[in-house]
Amino acid sequence: MGLLDKLSGWLGLRKKEVNILCLGLDNSGKTTIINQLKPANTQAQEIVPTIGFNIEKFKSSSLSFTVFDMSGQSRYRNLWEHYYKESQAIIFVIDSGDKLRMVVAKEELDTLLSHQDIRSRRMPVLFFANKTDLQDAMSSVKVSQLLCLENIKDKPWHICASNAIKGEGLQEGVDWLQDHIKTMKT
Repeated sequence: MGLLDKLSGWLGLRKKEVNILCLGLDNSGKTTIINQLKPANTQAQEIVPTIGFNIEKFKSSSLSFTVFDMSGQSRYRNLWEHYYKESQAIIFVIDSGDKLRMVVAKEELDTLLSHQDIRSRRMPVLFFANKTDLQDAMSSVKVSQLLCLENIKDKPWHICASNAIKGEGLQEGVDWLQDHIKTMKT
């Protein structure tokens, strides 16, 4: 298999492997989003809160993703920084219906973006304004304003409205992420 692997690499047939961190507060829908992105025959039927982290894999047309689905519970958020160096992109999930914790989400995002292992890198950040199906959910524009995303000048970023349970908005985000990862220097 070694020769075939080398040959497929030379011909550009092998998919580029990338590590993605999936972050956000607890109950924002991170695990549900990652589950939806996996092939249908490997999706979990029941989603439970993440304790610590999960590692999931899925593929797009040209990339092979390894996603570190990190718990968003406050007692586990200090684990996030241990995975920054090895990641090529970040997915940050926000519960669009949780107005009360939007300030906490912004604080966590600011802490993340100012960390020494993230600050100097031009890694793409994809935001999912999730749970847009909820009656009192904020729009992705409002979420963007509350998180002050317009102040992120040193990294490409994109926000998508999403409904993880139905899979709405997820492909748009993955397509954007794939395009930005493919253009990064390895």
